[in-house]
Amino acid sequence: MVFSFIDLAHFLRVVTNINDWILDTFAWLFSFSTLCLLLSLIATFFSPLGKIRIGGSRATPLLSKWQWFSITLCTTLATGILFWSAAEPMFHFYEPPVSLNIEAQSEAAAVFTMATMFMHWTFTPYAIYCLPALVFALCFYNLQMPFSLGSSLRPFLGKLITPATGKVIDAIALFALVAGMASSLGTGVLMLSGGLESVLGLPNTKTVMALVCAAIVITFVASAVSGLQKGIAKLSNLNAKIFIVACIFVLLFGPTSYVFSLGIEGLIDYGTNFFARSLNTYTGPNDDWPKLWIVFYWANWYAWAPVVALFLGRIARGYTVRQFIVVNLVLPALFAMIWMSTFSGSTLFFDQELNGGIRQAMDTSGAEGAIYSLFDNLPISAIVATIFICITFISYVTAADSNTDTMSNLCSTDSDEPETAASVECATDTTEDASANSGSLLMLKFVWGISIGVIAWVMVSFASIDGIKMMSNLGGLPAMFIIICVNASLFVLIYRVARGNMLEPKPAKNHRNIDPPEGF
Repeated sequence: MVFSFIDLAHFLRVVTNINDWILDTFAWLFSFSTLCLLLSLIATFFSPLGKIRIGGSRATPLLSKWQWFSITLCTTLATGILFWSAAEPMFHFYEPPVSLNIEAQSEAAAVFTMATMFMHWTFTPYAIYCLPALVFALCFYNLQMPFSLGSSLRPFLGKLITPATGKVIDAIALFALVAGMASSLGTGVLMLSGGLESVLGLPNTKTVMALVCAAIVITFVASAVSGLQKGIAKLSNLNAKIFIVACIFVLLFGPTSYVFSLGIEGLIDYGTNFFARSLNTYTGPNDDWPKLWIVFYWANWYAWAPVVALFLGRIARGYTVRQFIVVNLVLPALFAMIWMSTFSGSTLFFDQELNGGIRQAMDTSGAEGAIYSLFDNLPISAIVATIFICITFISYVTAADSNTDTMSNLCSTDSDEPETAASVECATDTTEDASANSGSLLMLKFVWGISIGVIAWVMVSFASIDGIKMMSNLGGLPAMFIIICVNASLFVLIYRVARGNMLEPKPAKNHRNIDPPEGF
């Protein structure tokens, strides 16, 4: 971060070179490992482990199913699905992979685009979140291990995971999440600054982007510092409902027939070519499309996954493994599929109706112009755009606040007295405990929030979309190796249950179930 202010040009060159090396060396592993995660979850669902209750057979749910789903949805979506649902289709529609010999702007290009949106935003990416979150939940609640990502590796690596190595793993996860959150914040800044230009006429300059970035950072840091998890639960509940209403609005007042038709064709193409495209077997030697898109997405989800897993795992107590997979994989993926069919399909339709009008808006205003150009073709466009700006702001805040709190707690945990399920308050507890009031923890939250904001502003202001992609790749690489080991831990747990170990937590002195906060 400091280096970017000392010599920005050299900083960007170094980051670009590292990014190119990651793509050239590990693109295949990103694709192969994500496919393995999805297949592992399918195997887990039908395995004996699927019957195990997180927290033990007597554990009671912390949240209702709707509250659980809404928090999970808003925590994982952030701003990505809002930004890319309109912008990404334009890239694929006008520049499909060279090796597939698809004519740009053709019907085949539209079908490929929709199938690609399903690939990038549904089952495979949610598997990247779901699997490490599930393993952590079982290790934390059932095996009563410390609140550390290293606990998720203990079933696989055994005694190699010590308090010291656990801290190293947590540090790697923190670096990955900083990069991932900076990337996501970058898309949010572009969305919001583009919206201010569309609605209020404010020029989309570096200064405006800096002010927008500062507003977001101040809000989510203040929320994380205050410990108002009850408020975040309410915001998530409201935000999830707004997501649903927005999707229904665009579906009803947009090109409904075209959305359904293209959605079905895209779904067929997605299913037919799922394994080939998951493994990039269709690409040619001179085709960089998979590296620029598929690997970018997998890296971005990987970057968020380790620390997000700690949060998602903590709020899952009281439900079975199968219920966990449904709420953290199946339902969000189905929601994303409907969302992408609606927004991406509408974007493609209006772009063709306007003879490339949405693509021209992107060329003029940047990628963030796509979604606002789409709204211009819908009723009450100004009101819709204003509401969308609010959704974007709230979406990132709800995702960032829980992760900032988790990051800070990871840094401040006392190695002599590690947090366990028997001693820790759940992430949704509204009680202001001693750690929340400690000066060191508050300072950590400020430092993390400001660091993420500065990095996001530098990369978006001076590298735009390419900067967002580079941040994702830098954070995703180390996180990917952690998650691969977590996947191995999952199979160890499946083996233990198959051998008769029901993963029941041992009775602990002063152990108690963590009751849901008032208002849940």
